[in-house]
Amino acid sequence: MVASSQPLASQAGLSILRQGGNAADAVVAMAAALNVTEPTSTGIGGDVFALYYEARTQRVTALNGSGRAPAALTIELITSQGLNLDYQISDPFHAHTITVPGACAAWCDLIARHGSLPLAQILQPAIELAEDGFPVAPLTAYFWAQGAERLGPRLGNELLVNGRAPRAGELFCNPGLARTFRAVAEGGAEAFYRGDIARAIAAVVQRAGGVLTEADLAAHTSTWEEPLSVSYRGHCVWECPPNGQGLAALLALNILEGFDLSALEPLDVERWHLLIEALRLAFADARRYVADPAFGDIPLARLLSAGYAAQRRRLIDPQRATLNFRHGLPFSAGGTVYCCAVDGQGNACSFINSNYIGFGTGLVPEGWGFTLQNRGHNFSLDPTHPNALAPRKRPYHTIIPGLLTRADGSLFGPFGVMGGFMQPQGHVQVVVGMLDDGLHPQAALDRLRFCIDVESAGGNVLLEAGLPRELVEGLRARGHPVTAEVGGYARAVFGRGQIIRREPDGVLWAGSDPRADGCAMGF
Repeated sequence: MVASSQPLASQAGLSILRQGGNAADAVVAMAAALNVTEPTSTGIGGDVFALYYEARTQRVTALNGSGRAPAALTIELITSQGLNLDYQISDPFHAHTITVPGACAAWCDLIARHGSLPLAQILQPAIELAEDGFPVAPLTAYFWAQGAERLGPRLGNELLVNGRAPRAGELFCNPGLARTFRAVAEGGAEAFYRGDIARAIAAVVQRAGGVLTEADLAAHTSTWEEPLSVSYRGHCVWECPPNGQGLAALLALNILEGFDLSALEPLDVERWHLLIEALRLAFADARRYVADPAFGDIPLARLLSAGYAAQRRRLIDPQRATLNFRHGLPFSAGGTVYCCAVDGQGNACSFINSNYIGFGTGLVPEGWGFTLQNRGHNFSLDPTHPNALAPRKRPYHTIIPGLLTRADGSLFGPFGVMGGFMQPQGHVQVVVGMLDDGLHPQAALDRLRFCIDVESAGGNVLLEAGLPRELVEGLRARGHPVTAEVGGYARAVFGRGQIIRREPDGVLWAGSDPRADGCAMGF
């Protein structure tokens, strides 16, 4: 079974499973197809994180496919150019926000370690979509137009039709991207990080005022990491470690483990208050401690300890919102697509690939049909912060895949909710739905959500349209700054998720978020 935010991508993943491929093969096929069909959100010019569950050993492995800052990029350089605004690069689309794209290496490394089919076979469905064209889906068309308007001339004509975004239902071909995929199919990651593609990437970045070089691209490597996990309601919840923000979801679940949420109705004000406050506490820690661990120690074991969760839990006032939680001291004496697959052997892959803000920077290496990400915008320009920009450092990353296993080590299933800082919030809400309330995957994804705007003063809480007035007013009465009735295209702020659940007898069932164009498919 597969699930993604685009039907044609789900079809690509399913076709690979039908050809004898496994979960790793299927997610890479979907990632490439999503690059074709949803270039607003993802692509080979972005980054990847993945969790892989191997049924034979019941082991979970984590792949960090995020890129690093250029060797010549420093806080001093950005400050000297007048681009340091409130300790962040002032223009989120400036070429200085481009880190080395890690997606291609991650695709290749995932297949090398866990895959079963040749890369050329896996990429073939995406190549055909790019060469023959595909009808653009409605939500994608809307956000494509928004991205084209926002980026203006930055977005190259290779991703436009006569200077405009393609309309819903309009056929779109991307021969440049097909050319990229054919080069990778024949030459692997080497073809992307060295040679013609690397030269084109470095050239477009430098023309736009950036400092990324061919040497930066050639030096890139993915890393295999030990995943993080916590126990929640008798299950193990897995996330990738920093520099990803999966830590925030685990911190919140650790706090919530101390409350009996199942005793509260799903739309009870008290339950929503506890969820929101647990996530506020988690983000206070994540914004302090999530950084590249190669540049400093992160006290992960202490952050995820039961004692620290109890300490943080006591800070929650059951009757009143706290809008200014500070990070704790856990010391002993500080635009995205998600897809997933489960194969016939019970292996599973939870996979997320992103450009960050729609189209990333919008810069397209000439002739290659993909845009370059802007992940570097998440660096802090405060030199004292753990996430401070430094040469060849990875930034705080919002993209996080999730995975659940049962107490006996068997697979419960991969899950994810994409969408910037919504992602850990979405993870918590769907995990609570499945494990506290016993919802099946589609019901867990259909449920209305909240989203804390963690980048606004006081953390405004956005509430999805359709929630009862008693809940909305009850949250306001507790002191939460609330924006209610968020609907229409604005529902994208609540993320777009996919879930596949595996029963002990091997039966699979899945869900795909109604806030996206996608679907789940199985055979």
